[in-house]
Amino acid sequence: MFNDLSFRLKPMFAFLPGVLTSMSLIMAIGAQNAFVIRQALTRKHVLVMVLICAASDTLLIFAGIAGLGAVIQGLPWLFEILRWFGVVYLTWFGINSLRSAFKGDSLQAATAETKSLKQVVISLLGFTFLNPHVYLDTVILLGSIGNTFADAKWFFAAGAALGSMIWFLSIGFGAKAASRFMSKPIFWKVLDIVIAVIMFAIALMLALFEF
Repeated sequence: MFNDLSFRLKPMFAFLPGVLTSMSLIMAIGAQNAFVIRQALTRKHVLVMVLICAASDTLLIFAGIAGLGAVIQGLPWLFEILRWFGVVYLTWFGINSLRSAFKGDSLQAATAETKSLKQVVISLLGFTFLNPHVYLDTVILLGSIGNTFADAKWFFAAGAALGSMIWFLSIGFGAKAASRFMSKPIFWKVLDIVIAVIMFAIALMLALFEF
C-alpha cells in the first residue's frame, strides 16, 4: 500500500520542485526581466512578452531534460559565440537606455516612446537567446536537476515551465497595473538609468566570467 501511494505521489514530488526551482532561478532581475518590466510599464504588448518568455523557457527546459545540456557542455566554442554577442547586445541596449533616460520627451508612462511589436519581439529574443546564463539556468541546471527524478523528470519539466509562466505573468501584468502610479518623469529617468546599469553590469560579467 505504501509503495502504491509513493508511486501515485511521485509526479507531485517532481512537479512542485520544478515550480519552485524554476522560479528561484528566474526571479533575479536580469536583462530579460528588466526589459519586460520596463516595457510592461508602457502597457504595450504585455501578453506577447509573457508568452515569448514562458515559451522560450519551456523550450529550453524540456530540451535540457532531453539531454541538450550535455551536448552544450561539450561545445565550449558555442558559449564563446553567445557570450560576445551578448556583450555587444547588452552594451548597445544599455547605451540606448541611458539616452532614453535623458530624453525629456519620452518619460511619461502614457506617452513614452514605445517599441513596435516587431521591436519588442526581436529585443526579447535577443535577451533570451544571446545570454549564456539562460542556457546555464534552464538547459544545464534545470536539465540536470530534472534528470535526477528519473521517469518523473517530465513532471519536473512541466512544473519548471509553470513556474516560468507564473513569474512572467506576475511581473508583466503587475508592472502594467502599477504603471498608473509611476507616471512621474523622474521615475522613468531613474528606471532607465537602473536598467542601463543592469545591462552594463551583465555585459561586463559576460566579458570577464569564464564559462
